Amino acid sequence: GGGRKRTVYNDSTLCSDLESLIEPETAGDPESPLRWTCKSVRNLAQELKNMGHNTSHRMVAELLHEMEYSLQANRKILEGDSHPDRDEQFEFIHQKVTDFQSRSQPVISVDTKKKELVGDFRNNGSELHPKGNPEKVRVHDFMIPSLGKVAPYGVYDQTQNSGWVNIGTDHDTAAFAVESIRRWWNIMGNEVHPKAHQLLITADGGGSNGSRIRLWKTELQKFSNETNLEVSVCHFPPGTSKWNKIEHRLFSYISQNWRGKPLVSHEVIINLIASTTTRKGLTVKCQLDTNKYPKGIKISDKYLRRVNISRNEFHGDWNYTIMPYRSTDKL
Repeated sequence: GGGRKRTVYNDSTLCSDLESLIEPETAGDPESPLRWTCKSVRNLAQELKNMGHNTSHRMVAELLHEMEYSLQANRKILEGDSHPDRDEQFEFIHQKVTDFQSRSQPVISVDTKKKELVGDFRNNGSELHPKGNPEKVRVHDFMIPSLGKVAPYGVYDQTQNSGWVNIGTDHDTAAFAVESIRRWWNIMGNEVHPKAHQLLITADGGGSNGSRIRLWKTELQKFSNETNLEVSVCHFPPGTSKWNKIEHRLFSYISQNWRGKPLVSHEVIINLIASTTTRKGLTVKCQLDTNKYPKGIKISDKYLRRVNISRNEFHGDWNYTIMPYRSTDKL
C-alpha cells in the first residue's frame, strides 16, 4: 500500500469528466474547441487541464483503457428513414421470386458495381508477396486518358447461382443496363432457361435501372420484343440496396478475388472477374462492352405511352410487367 496515490483517487470527477468529453454528444460547454477537433489523448488531456484537472496524455490513455474505450472506425449500418411499405415490398418480392422459381422461370438480380480506374492504381486489400517487395502502384489516382474507367454491370441468376458482368467503357445509362441484360440472356440465360416465357428482375430503386428512369422502361420494351419474354420488375425500396442479392452473392466475391491486385488493363479485369468462384459453386462470365451510351437521352410522354406496361396494384411504381407487342407495331 506504499507509494503515492493515483491522481484518480484524489480527483473524484476526473473519470466522469473524461467520459463526458467522449460521449457521442459532448456534454458541457458547446463552445469547447474539443467538440470540433479530433479526440486524441493529447487533446483530451488538454481539455481536462482546462477544466482544472491535473493529468497527462499518458494518464488519459490508461484511464480510457480501464474504461474499455478503444479506437473505432465508422461502420455503414444506417440507411436513413425507412419507407412505410418497406416490409410489405420485401414480402412482395419474396413471393414473386418464389412463384417464378416454382414455375422454372428465370429470376435475376441486377446492379452496377462501383466504377473502377484502369491502370496501375492502388486496389484495396492485401496480397501475398515476398517480404519487403510489395507491388508498386501510382501515388495519385488520376485517370489515365487512354485507359479511362470501367462500369461493371452485373446480372446474377438467383436460381442457377451464376453471374454475368458486362464491362462498360462508356456511361452507365439505362441503355447500357438493358444491353447488359440482353447479353446475359443471349450468352447464358437462353441456354439454361430454354422454356422461359417470363423473366423477373429485382433491382435497386435508383441508378441506371431506377424505377423512375423512362429510358429503362423503353429499352426493356425493346428487349421484351426481341426475346418475346414478359419482363417483370421489382424494385427495392429506397435505402435498401444492400439487400439486393447481387451485392452479397456476386459483387462481394469479385471484390475479394481482386483485392490487392491493380486493375492494370481490361484483360486483367475480365480475367479476375471470370475466375471468381465460391464453395457453393458460383460461376461468372464476363465481357468487355465498348459501345457508346450517350447521356441525356429524353423520352417523350408520347413515346413512353407506347410501352406495353402493366402495373401491379401494390406499388405500381415499384412492381410492373412489360409485355412484348403481339403485332408488327413495335417500339
